[in-house]
Amino acid sequence: MRKFNNKSNLAGPIIEQYRLKANMSREQLAQQLQLLGINMDRTSILRIEKSEILLKDFELIAIGKVLGIDYHELEKFI
Repeated sequence: MRKFNNKSNLAGPIIEQYRLKANMSREQLAQQLQLLGINMDRTSILRIEKSEILLKDFELIAIGKVLGIDYHELEKFI
């Protein structure tokens, strides 16, 4: 598997930061994503936040939409 700085994704810590700022649990985030057609559970969100698994582009877009993530924040990690 391809990795950058030994991480499967770079967005995980930002996702966790925005989720906590929104006072949202992983379960609540998963429910909101399911309403957008993204089948994801709280364990997958945990693994994304810990940069353990790859994050697909459509997942990142949906998570960003739910949490209001500014895409310029993501640029800081590259």
